[in-house]
Amino acid sequence: MKKIITLLACIIQTAVYAQVDSSLFKRVAAKDTSVQLNVDAMYSRPFLSIGKTPVAVGGYLEANTNYAVTDGVSEGFSFQMRRMTIFLSSAIGKRIRFLSEIEFEDGTKEINIEFAAVDFEFHPMFNLRGGIIMNPIGAFNQNHDGPKWEFIERPISATTIIPSTWSNVGFGLWGKYSKDKWAFAYEAYLSNGFDDQIINNSLNRTSLPASKQNPDRFEESSNGMPLTTLKTALGHRKYGEVGISWMGGVYNTFQEDGLVIDSKRRVDLVAIDFNTTLPVKTYVRGEWVWAFIDVPSTYSQQYGNKQHGGFVDIVQPVLKRTMLGFEKAVLNTCVRLEYSDYNVGTFNETGQNIGDNIYAVVPGISFRPYPQTVIRANYRYSWTRDLLNNPPSKTAAYQFGFSTYF
Repeated sequence: MKKIITLLACIIQTAVYAQVDSSLFKRVAAKDTSVQLNVDAMYSRPFLSIGKTPVAVGGYLEANTNYAVTDGVSEGFSFQMRRMTIFLSSAIGKRIRFLSEIEFEDGTKEINIEFAAVDFEFHPMFNLRGGIIMNPIGAFNQNHDGPKWEFIERPISATTIIPSTWSNVGFGLWGKYSKDKWAFAYEAYLSNGFDDQIINNSLNRTSLPASKQNPDRFEESSNGMPLTTLKTALGHRKYGEVGISWMGGVYNTFQEDGLVIDSKRRVDLVAIDFNTTLPVKTYVRGEWVWAFIDVPSTYSQQYGNKQHGGFVDIVQPVLKRTMLGFEKAVLNTCVRLEYSDYNVGTFNETGQNIGDNIYAVVPGISFRPYPQTVIRANYRYSWTRDLLNNPPSKTAAYQFGFSTYF
């Protein structure tokens, strides 16, 4: 661990004296002026070139304060160091590129390699990617950098249904075609997948993020069956982007030493995402996901076999001018509406709806002294219902923080 930190410190120290580059994408493909889509998220980041070498480094930082009250009870005021992420990249050759993302969460409570892959470019519509890939389910999983968002918390559905950030060892193809104001992109990957922790976990509920606790998923598949992820997206320079994605595969261990011990049980997710800018400069983006899980009949009804949820962000710039000495600064008002249901269906005995869901409304303001830095103030109000649909538990949270690329 000490060697990793020392190596990163040396690279960052060298990068301080390097020439600033607007993004790796522009550095290695300067002539590309096509419509930017979510597929470009890994490249459309600020990087520092290290001298005249093909190596570049970058990253972002997130920190905030939090004061929350649930049904009149509070644990008080806290400072939170959400994450620091380091990007390392290299243009190995004219058409071979390496990118990586290493994330330190909650100080050093968790250290993860979120992305570490090599792209081999054969044609704009035919590129091979292999390594630790970020599965393109929805839009947030790939486009999760804190400085890109006006909200301190990540969307509920994108972290508790889709287990963002969700990455695995695998390989696949991706491509993008642009003409005039239009762009089309696709991605198709095979990777290691989920495991039995989806239903065999300490939460006593169906939880896809529980599989993130498996440290062996970057070494081997839990059952020898690949997880398939497919996505296609269409974008227009004026109207925005819409994407459709699917991710699915067998999640359980169905055989041991050649002996069949269970049926093959699948997990499948389907997601729709979009973003657009209205004529009044209002930026709107959102995502909705459906999850289908084959839960054994021996499990109780508290383990849901269907989940769904999503969010919509609405961001309205109210001032664009020199403010507090920052030229071209932007002040935004914003609101997020979100919902997640972890057990869609009714009880067999009564026919009444099963609970286990959450609603949230998050108004806020954000100040961007530079496009790559955001200072955020959010008020988060949520309603959480238990399995039996009792009156909801209500939580109000006051949050203030910042996120910036560096």
